[in-house]
Amino acid sequence: MMTPKDLLDTMLGYLGFVVQIEETRNEGGNPTLQIYTEESRRLIGRNGETLEAIQFLLNRLLQAKDKDAEKVIVDCEHYRSMREDRIVQRVRELADRVRITGRSLQLEPMNSYERRLVHNAFKDDPDVATWSPSDSARIKQITLVKRQPKRETAAQGKAIS
Repeated sequence: MMTPKDLLDTMLGYLGFVVQIEETRNEGGNPTLQIYTEESRRLIGRNGETLEAIQFLLNRLLQAKDKDAEKVIVDCEHYRSMREDRIVQRVRELADRVRITGRSLQLEPMNSYERRLVHNAFKDDPDVATWSPSDSARIKQITLVKRQPKRETAAQGKAIS
């Protein structure tokens, strides 16, 4: 049986890419295949679409052989982590506007992974919260909202004698 690395190498070979693939595990413990190639821009595609498609196909092939196969993350020259950093940085800049004006701000539609990144970036923020419609909603957008200050309860304010 082919390993995920061998299968990815074969897939990319058929597509005409000359690659080196490094196998690692991310912080979450998922196997990650990091691709290095002279044609990284072509492999990544516009907004990472080609890379997403390759990852999707690889995982479908792996799960066709073994229903319990681990989900493999496919990356190219650390594109995913750099993109994550850019998304979080851009949303933090927008959050500063929410802090200053106090007005909510709706973000552009994002895929589920990007929405999770944004929610996690603000889960401990004292000033800005994130809100999304339910999973059944047709449009998957996040709204940044100013948090209401927490009121101190009377019991916490009194000293115990």
